[in-house]
Amino acid sequence: MSRKRWPASRRCSRSNVVRFHTVFFDLDGTVVDAFTTIYRSYVHALPLLGYPAPTMEQVRRAVGGGLEIAMSHFVPKELIAEACKVHVDYSETILLEDARLYPGALELISNLHARGVRTAILTNKIGNQSRMLMTHLGLDPHLDLVFGARDFQWRKPAPEFTAEALRRLGATADGACIVGDSPFDVQTGKNAGFPALCVTTGTHNAAQLHAAGATAVHPDLVSLAKEFE
Repeated sequence: MSRKRWPASRRCSRSNVVRFHTVFFDLDGTVVDAFTTIYRSYVHALPLLGYPAPTMEQVRRAVGGGLEIAMSHFVPKELIAEACKVHVDYSETILLEDARLYPGALELISNLHARGVRTAILTNKIGNQSRMLMTHLGLDPHLDLVFGARDFQWRKPAPEFTAEALRRLGATADGACIVGDSPFDVQTGKNAGFPALCVTTGTHNAAQLHAAGATAVHPDLVSLAKEFE
């Protein structure tokens, strides 16, 4: 998804109109509930390489830092690349079957976008898959950028990854924030120099997110929306 221009009607003329000018959203566990798809892909891939199918809880504990890091919890280093390829190839065949938006996602993102806020997905999920999901789930018109793994050489929480996303948006870290569900998202915000607002709909609970240094923690996006009022 390419950078868009913001017409004059969407520009904010007063500093108190919006709290943030750019809001990055993590994808899986934050905006999209894709755990069934992710889990099915592990259940498919691991037995093909001679390893037992994991439980849903094992998958939940592993994900968050990118597929290669997650896969390292299940197979030895020399098999990670092969396991990831099998996982990705299969997940693409079922990508749109089970994924759904979390309650409040469409309302929050579309509202921010309509108010002139740059809205973007910043994820370690493969970029092409992420864009397919956003189109399928109807969020594409309300997003200025969908930036994921394989779109750039870095991934979250590397500051270079966020800096490139900001560059493509024509934005700066000042006045930006990230909405996520894991310590990886918190660290992404820290590395970039902006707040991390978290939800507990994904991989970590409130205590873990507070311990990681989250600026705020909410049970879901409906509750988190008050941060942007």
